[in-house]
Amino acid sequence: MTGLGAVFRPQLAPERLRSVARLADEAGLEELWLWEDCFREGGISTAAAALAWTERIRVGVGLLPVPLRNVAITAMEAASLHRMFPGRPILAVGHGVQDWMGQVGARVESPVTLLREHLDVLRALLRGERVTVEGRYVRLDDVALDWPPAEAVPIIAGVTGPRSLRLAGEAADGTLLTASTPPDGVRKARQLVDEGRAAAGRDSAEPHEIVVYLLAATGSDASARLKAELVADGVGSVPDLGVAGDAGAVAKAVQRLADAGADTVVLQPTGDEPDPEGFVRFVAEEVRPLVP
Repeated sequence: MTGLGAVFRPQLAPERLRSVARLADEAGLEELWLWEDCFREGGISTAAAALAWTERIRVGVGLLPVPLRNVAITAMEAASLHRMFPGRPILAVGHGVQDWMGQVGARVESPVTLLREHLDVLRALLRGERVTVEGRYVRLDDVALDWPPAEAVPIIAGVTGPRSLRLAGEAADGTLLTASTPPDGVRKARQLVDEGRAAAGRDSAEPHEIVVYLLAATGSDASARLKAELVADGVGSVPDLGVAGDAGAVAKAVQRLADAGADTVVLQPTGDEPDPEGFVRFVAEEVRPLVP
């Protein structure tokens, strides 16, 4: 079965999260995803709140920009979430938007090197290992978590470029793709991830989940809102991006991404979605039954 989720976008005030998260949980939605966009809402703080307000839904953060975070802090926060809410948090890390990283003085010369170092050390710490490392960007001296997760924790890389996609295959447990990824882009990403896995000698039977955002709009003005957002994002001329329409149309768009290699599709409302709670209910109650 294709996994299905929805995004709580940080264009909404943080105090709106409680009602959306509770509704998603009660409606039976599998996953609710949050963003750590500069300079809106913190990913770990909102994820912890959403997990505490709910009982069963998985809560993803897509993504935590590694230039902003010491890897030890990332590991401590990830481990705490997984011990308090076992199996429910999903954490993705990535380069972050480079202009934003520059604004806060965190932009690095080699984002790929930083992400590789961060992924390697983060996964080691979450396995309970004691780490000493002197990398180009990541440096730890005899660090281990007092409270590592009780079970294995998959870490997802949110990436787009070919080098970064291969890195995701080499060093991460899954890959998160943006809503600017059409079905053909998912196929290419899966191929690059698999190349990275092969190069690193990763077990081909080991799962590597591909998660894809899908920009979606429903309602009387759905087409206009979708078009406006695609144009604003500079991808208005890219074919097969986003979907506007009823549950049937959205489910078909989800299936196209699944056929291209996506394991989970997360429906991303437009930034001006007038009814966030209604969007979550639409995904859970109308779209989910149509997605095999």
